[in-house]
Amino acid sequence: MSYVTKSPWVIHYDGSSCNGCDIEVLACLTPMYDVERFGIINTGNPKHADIFLVTGSVNEQNKDVIKQIYEQMPNPKVVVAIGICANSGGIFAECYNVMGGVDKVIPVDVYVPGCAARPEAIIDGVVKGLAVLAKKREALEKGELTDYVAEFDADAVRPAEAETVEEALAEAEAEEEEILEEAKEVAEEIPQSGVELAPVEASEGSAESIKEGSEA
Repeated sequence: MSYVTKSPWVIHYDGSSCNGCDIEVLACLTPMYDVERFGIINTGNPKHADIFLVTGSVNEQNKDVIKQIYEQMPNPKVVVAIGICANSGGIFAECYNVMGGVDKVIPVDVYVPGCAARPEAIIDGVVKGLAVLAKKREALEKGELTDYVAEFDADAVRPAEAETVEEALAEAEAEEEEILEEAKEVAEEIPQSGVELAPVEASEGSAESIKEGSEA
């Protein structure tokens, strides 16, 4: 982050999420993750913000609000789409009033997959956004950066939705494997403490009982 010459301020807007990603964004501000150690401040004024964090999908009600916030932010600015809903619309993509991800309305610089996105991933996305911000600042000083919201073509810059979904699924599977490995380690330590575990029988309707029934 040696390219950062000032404390970057962020503004957060929730499009229409389940609030899962919103809670993770707030978690980044807690002492545990302490994103403020990077000089990052969460502001409520778009005119003071450098980075626009958006959670949730875009719908017919909030598309104008998202665009207005973006237009009020001074150049250079960076947009970070947080969570699968902000990336592509997620599970709400087929809803009658949902347009899709944030990049249907404004250009997105960084995509953070996840449902919900973890605080570590959000911080990593913001840090990547700072690198983009530095490049945009250089372009602005050279007179090469323009505000192109009016000419923005979402389909021209939008990544394939399948890629975004695959990334999110891969991350979820990796987290699940990590949790299973931790559970195995804990299970191995329990007998050593003198605690005897009773054998667990497969309950009716469980995956194991179904498997046994099919083998029979």
